[in-house]
Amino acid sequence: MRDWLAALAAATPGREALVAEDTRLTYGELNRRVAQLCAAWHGAGLKSGQRVAMVMHGNCETVVRLFAAMRLGLVLVPLGARLTSDEHSAILQNAKCHWLLPESTREPLLRLPGNGVSDSVPVPLEATAGQVGAYLDGTLSPSAPLAIVHTSGTTGVPKGVVLTTGNFFFNAMGATLRLGHLPQDRWLCAMPLWHVGGLALVTRAILQGATVVLHPRFDAEAFMHALQHEGVTMVSLVPAMLHRALDHLDGGWPGNLRIALVGGAPLSSALHEWSIDRALPVAPTWGLTETCSQVATLLPAGAEYKPGSTGKPLLFSSLRIAGDSGEDLARGEIGEIRVSGATVMQGYLGDRQSTPAAICDGELRTGDLGYLDDEGDLYVVQRLDDLIISGGENVYPTEIERVLIAHPLVEDAVVLGIEDAEWGQRVAAVVQARRTDTFSVEDLSAHLRKHMSAFKLPRKWRITDKSFRPVSGKVRRSDLAKLFEDD
Repeated sequence: MRDWLAALAAATPGREALVAEDTRLTYGELNRRVAQLCAAWHGAGLKSGQRVAMVMHGNCETVVRLFAAMRLGLVLVPLGARLTSDEHSAILQNAKCHWLLPESTREPLLRLPGNGVSDSVPVPLEATAGQVGAYLDGTLSPSAPLAIVHTSGTTGVPKGVVLTTGNFFFNAMGATLRLGHLPQDRWLCAMPLWHVGGLALVTRAILQGATVVLHPRFDAEAFMHALQHEGVTMVSLVPAMLHRALDHLDGGWPGNLRIALVGGAPLSSALHEWSIDRALPVAPTWGLTETCSQVATLLPAGAEYKPGSTGKPLLFSSLRIAGDSGEDLARGEIGEIRVSGATVMQGYLGDRQSTPAAICDGELRTGDLGYLDDEGDLYVVQRLDDLIISGGENVYPTEIERVLIAHPLVEDAVVLGIEDAEWGQRVAAVVQARRTDTFSVEDLSAHLRKHMSAFKLPRKWRITDKSFRPVSGKVRRSDLAKLFEDD
C-alpha cells in the first residue's frame, strides 16, 4: 500500500498535520522532513528490515523519526523516556537491535552489531535534492513488522510484541469507523509514544488526515488550554489522566470536543459517573498491546446507560468468552476474553513458548476475564492472573475496588491476593485516602459489608495518602504485594 503520510501530503499539503510545543507542521512540511531524514539514514547505512531502537519523547522529532522508520521499512523498537539505562539495555538485547537512533538529528547513530561492540556513525548533515526527492513517497508492506512494543510487565517479564503495518492499519480503520471521522478532527495526544496507545493514535490520525496536537506529558493545565484554544475534537486518556482533567475543569467542556476515548486501565464507576455528570463525551475502550490497542469501544451515547461496559468489538476484530476448556460461554457468564482478527500480533519476539500459548488458530488468549451482556456488549472483569481464590471461592478484585472507590474518603484502591497457608490466598487492599485524619479501616469494612459477602472483604490493609498508580494507569500488583511481606 502507499505510504500514508506521503498520500496525505500529496492530497492536502497545506493541512496542519502536527502541533508539538512550539512547532507547527503541515502535511507537506512533515513529509519533506521525513524524506530528508530517510535520505540521511540511508546514507548512514540503515536498511529495510533492520531493528532500530529510539527513546520516544512526545515531540516533533520523534514523530518525524517514526514515519521515517516506516518509510524505510525499519522495525521500530520504542524505548520509554522514563526507563532506566538497565531497562533500555534489556529491551535492546531482547529485540537484538541493529541501531540505537539519536534523540536529535545533531547526534550520531549508534550501531549495535552482534558482537556486543558498538560504534558511532555520523548522520550526513545535508542530502541533495535528488536524494530527498527519492524519499518523498514510498510503499508500505502490510505483512511486514512495523514495531516491537514491549509489554508493561504487569504479569511477568516484559515481552516484545511484534506488530505489523497491517495491524496498525486495521486498528486505525476499525477505530475510525466506530468513532467517526470529520475533516476538521484534531486529536490531542498526551499518551506516551512508547506505549501502543500513543503509537496507534498518532499513526491513526495521520492515516485519517487529522491534526495531531502532541503533548510531551500529561499536564492538566496544558491539557485544558489545548482543548480551549486548539480546536481539539478528540482526546485519548487513561483514567488517571481523566481524573486530573475533571478535577481541573472550571466550567463546561469546549463544544468542539466530541470524543474522550478512555482506556489502558479499568474506568471506575465513580469516575464514570463523574464524567457523565460533567457532560464529558466519554467513550470507554478496551484493548491490549497484543491487539495493537483498541478491540472494543462504547460510544458516549451508550456509555451513559451501560456503566462498566466497553461496548462491542471494532470492525476487523472478533471476540468471544471462553470457558476453562475453550468452550463458548453463555451471555452473562464470566470467562476468558479471546480475540481474533486483523489486529492480532504476529507473536512475541523470539519466544517459542509464549507465542503458541497465547495464539492458537489465530485466536489470542488475552488473559482477561469478562462477559457479554444480552446485547453483545463487553464487560471486562479482571485479569485472569489477578483472580483471587480464597478458601475455594473466586474473588474478583475489581468488584471490591469499585465499591471502595465509591467511598467518599477513598481516592484510589487496589485489591490483591496474598499467599496464605490456610486459605490459599488472603484478600488485601492498598488504599489511597483523601484524608487520613478521619480515616478508619473499620469504616471501610462496614462500607464493603453493605455491598458484598464477608469472604470478599480484605483481611489485610495498607493506607497511604500518596498515589501508587503510574501515568499509564496500570498497577503492578506484584510490587504492591511487597508491602505485605512483613505480615
